[in-house]
Amino acid sequence: MTAYWLEYYLKGAAVGFCVAAPVGPIGILCIQRTFHFGRWSGFFSGLGAAAADTFYGIIAAFSLTFIAEFLHEQRFWIRIIGGAFLLYLGLKIFLSKPKDKLKQIDSNTLLSDFFSTFFLTLTNPLTILSFIAIFASLRVAAHPTYSHAIFLVLGVFSGSALWWFILSEGITFFRKKVTKEAMLWINRIAGLVIFLFGLGAIFY
Repeated sequence: MTAYWLEYYLKGAAVGFCVAAPVGPIGILCIQRTFHFGRWSGFFSGLGAAAADTFYGIIAAFSLTFIAEFLHEQRFWIRIIGGAFLLYLGLKIFLSKPKDKLKQIDSNTLLSDFFSTFFLTLTNPLTILSFIAIFASLRVAAHPTYSHAIFLVLGVFSGSALWWFILSEGITFFRKKVTKEAMLWINRIAGLVIFLFGLGAIFY
């Protein structure tokens, strides 16, 4: 039985990693924050996305269809709110100036990083369809017990968190080689791309 739970955990971890890995507005935001504020800011931003992925994983794993249907029905307004927030963040990042030294971060800063990406990831309710489809393809859509679903969800969080750890650590390594002028262009490019993602969320 233990091996069976481990199988669900590893499958969940694989799903969480694969869902998190594609570079989108959250990935770009985490990269920019790591360059600008350091590894912890980028990693906690990623953990916010991982928590949101886990939330959608819970809905899919426990077949909470009433929540999925509600999110699908409200997807227009959720998309508008998320898009507006992306526009704000994109503009803020575009106009920000690089610092000579890393900004001192505290628990409030890290919580702000966490909840901002958690909120942004939640504004893509179609993510739940990805989890349902992937779980079905892995033949884990129906669970004999709730314990299997729990291990699956824990795996989703672990896999997603692992990706954000790898990303933040990788960017931290390259940050030491980046000049202040290059950091300015990173902010401008990241801000522009996030702003365009916001426009896309609102108008498409």
